[in-house]
Amino acid sequence: MLIVMKKGTTDKTVQSVVTAAERRGLTARPIPGGDRVSIGILYNKGSVDAAHFMGLEGVKEVIPVTKPYKLVSREFQLENTVVSIGGALFGGQDLPVIAGPCAIESETQTLTIAKAVKQSGAAVFRGGAFKPRSSPYSFQGLGEEGLKILAKVREETGLPVVTETMDVENFDLVEAYADAVQIGTRNMQNYSLLKRAGRSKLPVILKRGMSATLEEWLMAAEYIMEEGNPKVILCERGIRTFVKHSRNTLDLSVVPAANKESHLPLIVDPSHAAGVRDQVMPLAFASAAVGAAGIMVEVHHKPDEALSDGAQSLLPAQFDQLMQKVNAIHAITGTKAL
Repeated sequence: MLIVMKKGTTDKTVQSVVTAAERRGLTARPIPGGDRVSIGILYNKGSVDAAHFMGLEGVKEVIPVTKPYKLVSREFQLENTVVSIGGALFGGQDLPVIAGPCAIESETQTLTIAKAVKQSGAAVFRGGAFKPRSSPYSFQGLGEEGLKILAKVREETGLPVVTETMDVENFDLVEAYADAVQIGTRNMQNYSLLKRAGRSKLPVILKRGMSATLEEWLMAAEYIMEEGNPKVILCERGIRTFVKHSRNTLDLSVVPAANKESHLPLIVDPSHAAGVRDQVMPLAFASAAVGAAGIMVEVHHKPDEALSDGAQSLLPAQFDQLMQKVNAIHAITGTKAL
């Protein structure tokens, strides 16, 4: 249930409605909006009589919430949530681009790529310090050494950095170095990790599970928000299908569908969907056209020597071309990409 307060309602009046709900054994959570405050009623078993609240001071209307996910739903919050990663705004009028290598391999490699993507207009730098790989014999990342390199990227280029955390055990370490935390596709339903992310003050990029439905994905985001962290960014990265011409199938139809269901910003990662370089740019252009809130791409200056996902990484010159065309596409439906 969502209790919508009248415009100009004081904090004291809002708190009185929260208290009234709690007296009935309900959990009430104020949700600030654009011009008014709403109060979400959570954990109720069965329906709640709206008449208990309609007569209270400051209450404009009471709306039943029919979705299994509450906090992420448009029914709970009509306005788009805007999430800031180091000043780059996701969910507003701009189209920030996140770029960098799949894995942090060395300081020289990382800084070279970071300076190149910064010059081309990237808003956030990405790079994996911990790498979940299908094979236990593949490069697993540099760990804390990689995180220190990411911190140097931020210091020398001014770019905020995002990197993936794989489990609860290394979350604190990643949190200490990064400006945003990524939860990868294999961990989308790692509920302990989602709850830990919900207790973080950092933005969380939640990748869609490789076989997850939209509802399952939004329910995973609900775990994060329910713990108190509203700064969630959804990331579509392709789903597993029967096709062989790409690693995964990029589900661009989920962008308008998710935008209708949820107020959370949704970005697209065409690199992991494609798995091959020549598909990344066209898929990025399509992502900009379909209304994504941002794009995440992999870039490497020597992809043939990359320790992870070199085949799908753009060269810096290609990334520069991508940025120019993405700006032009986004200008048709929004403002210039960051």
